[in-house]
Amino acid sequence: MSRSHSAIKSFFLEGPAGRLEALLNVGSPTATHAGLVCHPHPLGGGTMHNKVVFHAMKALHSFGFPVLRFNFRGTGLSAGRHDEGRGEVADVQAALAWLKHEFSLPIILAGFSFGAATGLRAACPDSGVSAVISLGTPVEADGRLYSFTFLRECAKPKLFVSGDHDQYGPHDALEKVVAQAADPKELVFIPGDHFFAGHLAEMRTTVEGWLHEVLGPSNSHLAT
Repeated sequence: MSRSHSAIKSFFLEGPAGRLEALLNVGSPTATHAGLVCHPHPLGGGTMHNKVVFHAMKALHSFGFPVLRFNFRGTGLSAGRHDEGRGEVADVQAALAWLKHEFSLPIILAGFSFGAATGLRAACPDSGVSAVISLGTPVEADGRLYSFTFLRECAKPKLFVSGDHDQYGPHDALEKVVAQAADPKELVFIPGDHFFAGHLAEMRTTVEGWLHEVLGPSNSHLAT
């Protein structure tokens, strides 16, 4: 695969329910990590082209990392049908496996809303994932409460970013989730709602700043 920086490749990767539509923002030949970004709830119109997903990709790609986005089963041109979060965890695992095979680099996973709930569940027990980013963590969404008890065993560096008026992640509820998560972790509230409307740039710079801290000075020259 050509790795000319800034190129975008559209393709399908094999998932457990059939082919998954994917986009790869190709990274630098000297990349130290690869990135994976998971999109919000498909039944709410979420796809890999979502604005929050796009800005999360840009944050990771600014370090020169190859970054993969994909559509969950039943979304866009991806095969299969929505599985209420169960099969979607396996979709994330398939995307992680593809990145490992293609690049043999440690992976940083970012997920937005439903993509965070499913992505973190797949990424936390995966030794190939070095850090996770949860954007708009959906503590109370889709008519149900999401469980994040698995974060008690997740010792990877974790960043949680939410709008201070996130309708699906009330302050108190999200703070309880983060408090119960294993260290290291950081919770950042920025202005805005669940979708970071009007504050996407702040979301992106928050992610980039945290990555600088977590990855250390060896990666600082890559960010733009």
